[in-house]
Amino acid sequence: MHALQYELTLPADYDMGIVRDRVARRGHLLDAWPGLGVKAYLVRERGVHGSPVNQYAPFYLWNTVEGMNAFLWGGGFQGIADDFGRPPVRQWTGLAYEEGAAADAPAAVAVRHRRPVPDGVRVGGTAEEAVEECGRLAGRDGAVLAAVAVDTARWELVHFSLWAREAPGADGEVFQVLHLSTPGRDALPRGRRW
Repeated sequence: MHALQYELTLPADYDMGIVRDRVARRGHLLDAWPGLGVKAYLVRERGVHGSPVNQYAPFYLWNTVEGMNAFLWGGGFQGIADDFGRPPVRQWTGLAYEEGAAADAPAAVAVRHRRPVPDGVRVGGTAEEAVEECGRLAGRDGAVLAAVAVDTARWELVHFSLWAREAPGADGEVFQVLHLSTPGRDALPRGRRW
């Protein structure tokens, strides 16, 4: 599993209806994308759920590098670059994925929590703790799914979770889910990935 995200931070007075309309018109285009596990079309709106910014920030869980590369280089990502400019794309290597206690419910919000892997700690122990936290998140009431991944260039963990209710059971930045494409969700490997 590979995680990917880009963030488009928009002006404070930006009409987020433009993003909502874009997702309503184009969100279905990845509903059958080969190699994609999950794409969550996410927004943060200034003042909602404590967000200081307006932002469009889709989050992806990929089953295959080929699918991810086809998206980046084969046309899917070009639509973002054409409409908003080319943002930096963050990538993380998957450590664990779990279906949530509310796996069959529609996702209302997503939570992303990034944190550094501190210097001087045993990285294997930190990864094990992250995998355990992923399992705890998935087991909480209202959790649709949970994943954890690591960026070894920055030594940063990212916990990502989807929730069926507006008051999620996780700490981090809260995003509204506009659409969920899940062509390969059932194929995402469960549990620890090493």
